[in-house]
Amino acid sequence: MLSIPVERKIFSVSQLTDNIKTILEENFPFIWISGEISNFKSPVSGHYYFTLKDSRAQISGIMFRGQNRNLKFLPENGMKISGFGRISVYQPRGTYQIILEYLEPAGAGALQAAFEQLKARLAEEGLFDQIHKKNLPFLPSKIYLITSPTGSVVHDMIRVLHRRYSNLSISILPVKVQGDDAADEIVSAISILNTIGDADAAIIARGGGSLEDLSAFNSERVARAIFASPVPIISAIGHETDFTIADFVSDLRAPTPSAAAELAVPVKYDLFQRQSMLLKQLQSRFGQYLQNRSNSIHNLTKQLVHPRKRIDDLTQRLDDVFMRMTRSFNQSVSQKQQQLFWRMDRLKKNSPQHRIRYLRDTVIKHNETVLFLTTSLIKTKRLTLKELTGRLNALNPIAVLDRGYSITRSLPDKTIISDADTLSAGQLLEILLAKGTIRCRVEPEKGDLK
Repeated sequence: MLSIPVERKIFSVSQLTDNIKTILEENFPFIWISGEISNFKSPVSGHYYFTLKDSRAQISGIMFRGQNRNLKFLPENGMKISGFGRISVYQPRGTYQIILEYLEPAGAGALQAAFEQLKARLAEEGLFDQIHKKNLPFLPSKIYLITSPTGSVVHDMIRVLHRRYSNLSISILPVKVQGDDAADEIVSAISILNTIGDADAAIIARGGGSLEDLSAFNSERVARAIFASPVPIISAIGHETDFTIADFVSDLRAPTPSAAAELAVPVKYDLFQRQSMLLKQLQSRFGQYLQNRSNSIHNLTKQLVHPRKRIDDLTQRLDDVFMRMTRSFNQSVSQKQQQLFWRMDRLKKNSPQHRIRYLRDTVIKHNETVLFLTTSLIKTKRLTLKELTGRLNALNPIAVLDRGYSITRSLPDKTIISDADTLSAGQLLEILLAKGTIRCRVEPEKGDLK
């Protein structure tokens, strides 16, 4: 049976959490940890929140914005990493976590991871698509070299360019090709290249080196500057086996700086040789063309007819056509005259004057008939009206009043009075006569109690 001490020390939740926090932070000040990232989140604050796990356990991890801005890669779910940080307790939840100061991908360097991530993202945006590649001019008049002004690379390119085309105009835009400021200088050089406006092509070049040495050419800013440049750019960075982001986004990638110089311009002597060959071919073909044209003219000359004979033939044809046209015209005029005479005869037979006289007589007859019928109808209706008027006068109550009768009505409802017993003393009456109206009041008879 569990025995409970008499004296009890009771911790609040905050006190217990503070003690656990102190123990963990004192015993694990800074440690290295490895695991797989899951539940990765990056809110607007810029902090990284995630879970580190292995096959048996997991721990919450956090990397604040001040530390994660120095990362060369972006953590992702499923990525195995190694990190350096300190253990802490998040008191509001009572959970322990590790606050990381440094992260690197397990099994691969941070630079390689950043390279792969940037390459995948830019490829998805289409910056490497062949459709965006600009064609290099066949014979540029001026080439800019964006590289370090010292070292063998710039001298090798100048030597190759002068060997291939001796009087080619070459300008150098000196930049750092390694170090923290290298990417900024390369971007500025590309901006200057497009601002000057006299460049036909440009070569970005440097010698070989490690991935860290080539980091400036794996910069997103450099890649986007190359992509946005209207001047075609050849990349020649590192050795033949070295590939950078700048190589993928440039308009042409050369395995070495010397190869870039060879790709940029043709050999002047070869151009002279080809020009001489083309001139000979042109002269030969043009001479053959002239000979063929001369033979054609000679053959056509034999087929030509003397102009006098041609004129005589055309004159005869013109006379024949004129005669046929005159004959056809006369026949057509004759036919039209016959048709005209026939139509005039028909028109006379069907002259509207005959029709007008007939219709005028018909109208006169109809007018007389209508007048007779109208007069008869008026007489009949007048007799009927006189008869109906007599009947109406006989039934008119005014006519009865003319014989001395009257109509008595009560006021104000104007009800006709037909029985004197319905009247009461003082009642107002209206008497209608043949001419005029009388208003009176009922007076009681003497001895009548009403």
